[in-house]
Amino acid sequence: MITLPRLYAIVDASLYPNQDGLTEFCEELAAGGVTLLQYRNKLGNARQMLEQARGLKLLLGGSVKLIMNDRADLAVAAGFEGVHVGQDDLSPDSVRRIIGDQLWLGVSTHNPDQLSMADVTSATYLAIGPVFSTVSKDKPDPEVGLEGVRRARSLTRKPLVAIGGITRANCRSAIEAGADCVAVIADLINDPRKSAEEFFRVLM
Repeated sequence: MITLPRLYAIVDASLYPNQDGLTEFCEELAAGGVTLLQYRNKLGNARQMLEQARGLKLLLGGSVKLIMNDRADLAVAAGFEGVHVGQDDLSPDSVRRIIGDQLWLGVSTHNPDQLSMADVTSATYLAIGPVFSTVSKDKPDPEVGLEGVRRARSLTRKPLVAIGGITRANCRSAIEAGADCVAVIADLINDPRKSAEEFFRVLM
């Protein structure tokens, strides 16, 4: 059983028009204490994604565990430590065949049925959400609220990540509801180093 850090940073590459901007943002997150980071790029082509991913691995590989969103093949090619998939991506079993036994596999879930199904797969950790209202997805699933986190906690012994609308103001409540870790996108964008440091202070 793995131990997740309290903060799981998710980086949306579409927010950064060039590699330098993406690199600087991730460097600041690492300086703020982030040790688990997911690279997410919904708009780029495979070549661009692989170049960016390899750049991040070169930059952060010694200090930050890197997770690829969706693309198991690119996770392996870039030397990442894991891959995270959603309900509409490859099945956990299919992903595991691509990445082997050693890499982490995270699975997003949005209700008790999905979480229970993911729990019996080889997933390393499970995510539940959106906990709160989120602007990071065009068509988000219905909010599960803190009660959804509590319910998820009762259904799995695997490490649990709360995601969706998590901020410095509400992150503690998600941990208290049973999450081991909170995943954050939007509330890390401005002044990432300071923001990460403040998250860790709240989550101590």
